[in-house]
Amino acid sequence: MTTPLPRADFLELPVADVATARAFYGQVFGWGMTGFGLTYACTLTGDVDLGLQADPAERTQAPLIVVRVDDLDAASAAVEAAGGTITRPIFAFPGGQRFHFRDPDGNELAAHKPD
Repeated sequence: MTTPLPRADFLELPVADVATARAFYGQVFGWGMTGFGLTYACTLTGDVDLGLQADPAERTQAPLIVVRVDDLDAASAAVEAAGGTITRPIFAFPGGQRFHFRDPDGNELAAHKPD
């Protein structure tokens, strides 16, 4: 049996106001979201989930694709070995740990490992 390849399983959007964004996506698509404080909410479907980040200190400039990996240290080393740049070292968040990086073209992504 082979191990599945890492896959994008989360998309995080920078938003100005979580309540407004939650209401919008709920009304348009019927998505229910779980709130994590005043500045973050996300779907919890277990498939490709959507997060809404309204904390100015935490939100990215563009949508953030988050890739699920089995080993954050190995993924971080692989990013650097391939010419990427770690923009935010491994940190904990509700539900797991992740790090942010830029690919050689400047796109920001994140890798995460759930608890």
